[in-house]
Amino acid sequence: MLSTRFTEEFGIEHPIVCGGMTAVGTADLIAAVANAGALGFLTALTQPTPEALVREIARCRTMTDRPFGVNLTFLPTVKPVPYEEYRAAIIDSGITIVETAGANPAAHVAAFKKAGIKVIHKAVAVRHALKAETLGVDAISIDGFECAGHPGSDDVPGLVLIPAAARKVRIPLIASGGFATGSGLVAALALGAAAVNMGTRFVASTEAPVHQNVKDQIVANDERATQLVFREFNNTARVARNSISQEIARRSALPGATFADVADLASGARGRDRVLTHGDMEDGMWWAGQAQGLIDSVQSCQEIVDGIMDEAHRIVAALRHAFSAAGHTASLEV
Repeated sequence: MLSTRFTEEFGIEHPIVCGGMTAVGTADLIAAVANAGALGFLTALTQPTPEALVREIARCRTMTDRPFGVNLTFLPTVKPVPYEEYRAAIIDSGITIVETAGANPAAHVAAFKKAGIKVIHKAVAVRHALKAETLGVDAISIDGFECAGHPGSDDVPGLVLIPAAARKVRIPLIASGGFATGSGLVAALALGAAAVNMGTRFVASTEAPVHQNVKDQIVANDERATQLVFREFNNTARVARNSISQEIARRSALPGATFADVADLASGARGRDRVLTHGDMEDGMWWAGQAQGLIDSVQSCQEIVDGIMDEAHRIVAALRHAFSAAGHTASLEV
């Protein structure tokens, strides 16, 4: 067992997190992650209404008796989102851990903390992590450039970003972006993190509520099979490379291009319906990180977590042996 500050403060068996993922973070996946001893987050805005979120939380509780949380992401949208109502649904449902992401979560953090809820905030830069810490969040999930989703515009990979954040952030740090293996977990701990966050790895699980073609494509893809889009619109995103994402990139680079020029291709509804639901891998934009290059099979969440922890333990034991054989007296403790 690898006990870290994160596992101790959040009451989790293993230092592994499955953060919120739009259209993927439902009870089917998150209960399986929880049962495997990791911490998963239902994605609030995947549910069409706050009332539907309440029902999804209840459904998840029928599938696991272990801790799980809810992700609430604040992003600009064409249609206003009733964030306060989703927040109330989370609080009234007795959730004890929330993951926030996107815009400044200050007002929501205050409400969650008043309700006794621990808050993890996702950040893509050290300065953003420090700002969130001043708001009173309990942990930071720091996203390196390798991650799926929105890595920001600084382009700093995890090997630099994680220790840079660990040097300044005083609360537990979760390393995110490019993690899918036990060696990655050990590396993250060595760099100063107390856990890792994995998204793409858990999409390629038997319990993930997506078409089998998506899971098989992640296994087939390598670390080069992602595409950066929306950079020209100051909203950089890393998605899987396919004909749609490449066309989005092409249109975006044209002189005078605006988001309206790619909106039809980038539609979240299109990606969910055509790719995630029906498995047409070339007819919509879908999210995946560079960790694809480390994933070689579709497994259950239990198998994924057990495999990562077994590998991590073997590596730690081998390092202890190597240090001992070399005559070093320093102990190797996690």
